[in-house]
Amino acid sequence: MPVIAILRHGQASFGTDDYDNLSDLGRLQAQVAGRELQRRGLRSPVLISGSLKRQRETAEIAGIEMGVEPSRVDSRFDEFDAHAAVEAHLGRPGATDGMDSGEFQRHLDAAMAVWMESGDPRWQQFVEGALSGLADLAASLPSGTDAVVATSAGVTAAITGSLLGASPDGVIALNRCSVNASITTVVSGARGLSLVTFNDHSHVLGWTIDDVPLLTHR
Repeated sequence: MPVIAILRHGQASFGTDDYDNLSDLGRLQAQVAGRELQRRGLRSPVLISGSLKRQRETAEIAGIEMGVEPSRVDSRFDEFDAHAAVEAHLGRPGATDGMDSGEFQRHLDAAMAVWMESGDPRWQQFVEGALSGLADLAASLPSGTDAVVATSAGVTAAITGSLLGASPDGVIALNRCSVNASITTVVSGARGLSLVTFNDHSHVLGWTIDDVPLLTHR
């Protein structure tokens, strides 16, 4: 039964001109996650990622610790544009400029709620893309092979919410609580994909670097 570890990227560069880069802390988180994945003894793991830079960087760094090179990218694991979603919800370009993380998250929750509850087809397309990417990956794995996918919180929440039959509020909560470099585990069996764990972050819990916690949400 193939095991697929869904790895959220390390901390990106929130509040800068280019969010889509790992911070120094994010690189360290990816390294620690890679060591954890190596410890788990995944079987000849296939390592892939979405196409976003922060996802690819996470895969590359984690892969060094795992002794595995990323084999490909799949844009179906790309995150939705959270900044664009918030700005569209608030109705003004640049609305996210200068927002702190907490304020941004509140507006993102509201934007996601409208997006899902209005029946916007873009949300369903996003979910279906993530699920099809995961199903295709599972189907492609040779016997005795596992996989790691470096992706983002929204993708992980969409997959988890679908597997659990969660409500829109439930999916929003899953997205909100996602920890950088956390690992969600799915297995592929005769009855399809099943969730085993969500948002496991024990490998970063309690650790600090220069008095900065390794556990972050954004």
